[in-house]
Amino acid sequence: EFKGTVLIVSHDRAFLDNVTNRTIEISMGRISDQKMNYSRFVVWKEEQREQQLAAYRNQQKMIEDTERFIERFRYKATKAVQVQSRMKALDKVDRLEIEPEENASLNIRFAPAPRSGQVVVECRGVSKSYGKLDVLEDIDLTIERGDKVAFVGRNGEGKTTLARIILDEIPYSGEARIGHNVKIGYFAQNQAERLDPSLTVLETIDRVAVGEIRTKIRDLLGAFLFPGEDVDKKVAVLSGGERSRLAMVRLLLEPVNLLVLDEPTNHLDMRSKELLKRALAAYNGTILVVSHDREFLDGLVTCVYEFRDRKVRQHLGGIYDFLRNKKMESMRELEIRNFKGDVPAGTVTGGRTAGPSGSAPAASTPASSTGGKADVRPSNGKELSFGEKKGVNREISRIEKSIATVESRIAALEADISAMDAMLADSSRITSGEVFLKYEKTKQELAAAFAQWEKEHEELAEWQSKKYW
Repeated sequence: EFKGTVLIVSHDRAFLDNVTNRTIEISMGRISDQKMNYSRFVVWKEEQREQQLAAYRNQQKMIEDTERFIERFRYKATKAVQVQSRMKALDKVDRLEIEPEENASLNIRFAPAPRSGQVVVECRGVSKSYGKLDVLEDIDLTIERGDKVAFVGRNGEGKTTLARIILDEIPYSGEARIGHNVKIGYFAQNQAERLDPSLTVLETIDRVAVGEIRTKIRDLLGAFLFPGEDVDKKVAVLSGGERSRLAMVRLLLEPVNLLVLDEPTNHLDMRSKELLKRALAAYNGTILVVSHDREFLDGLVTCVYEFRDRKVRQHLGGIYDFLRNKKMESMRELEIRNFKGDVPAGTVTGGRTAGPSGSAPAASTPASSTGGKADVRPSNGKELSFGEKKGVNREISRIEKSIATVESRIAALEADISAMDAMLADSSRITSGEVFLKYEKTKQELAAAFAQWEKEHEELAEWQSKKYW
């Protein structure tokens, strides 16, 4: 709906397709600029590459034929003029360059998965609390061999918590059982901290790579954004994002049969994500992935577990089946809808207490909502006096100021929630249950602020309708 210009830097393909009409790609030191969304741009670029490749091959053949002619007849007097002519023509040729294919031709696979039992993960009556805050309550869940499932929902609803319970990393109540011969490979942001800081990037991968992939280690690292001399960097000097990518490459090469991936695409560009997605799609083991990236999940998972209100609900089908069933277009709507709709019983909503179902009584009249001020509206259809008109203007001004204050409050709360989203997305930064309590409290405050904002807009409209002079 925004009428101005928007510049977006993003690796979220679905988001870009929905909001952009022009794509500027920076690749291999060059810029490609086209008035189309990203998916159309990818098709266009492939067509351009095929045309460029055909032109390049034709030119290379012409150059080779010319050079052969020159070499063959260089010392024949009868051909001297022709040789000189072709040498001059060859010097004037504007030689075409073909852009490297980058990672498109690199076909990587996870190490073959050892065969596990039929039941890979089984949870019965699993519950988890952080102090007084219940995060999970009486969860039953079964994941079988070969399943590829996604955990989705708002941050703070327990997705990473259940993943860590399955890994037996945190205490809980109930039973979470791992099946026969299950070997787990786990990726999360804090896994990068387990890398040996004394090794180089190349040494880190070389120590776990076996078989044919050893000949493609540099290509593999390049695909995950470690080009050229970057492979000689020590792990100790890598950024957090670089360490996460290196941990993912290492996981690719480990012989496991259950992959637990917590936000695996956070530090990947589009090509790296596509490369990882292809490898996961071809993987013959079991996958459990926690992610907000619908494009990454599309075509990869066949079952979605939705986390909400301490419970877990199973949805068979892919991520877009789940979104269609929920009448949503994006994963972000899980957050937005719940912020506006979840007002627990007893929560103060715009000066009123919500009922047991979260609903509130009907809005009070202007007289009862202005702190005891007299109703200045006219009666018996008479024209308003000067004093009454002044009173209407005063009420409109008061409500407009109140709305501005509420809007500032909403902006501040949304900023706080975004900051906590980032913290909750990285389980290594959670040191106690206090963050969950604060997160829940802030969401309730935001819901109450939205309710107050709506109430005051209704009140403003009612007062403005009286200003007919």
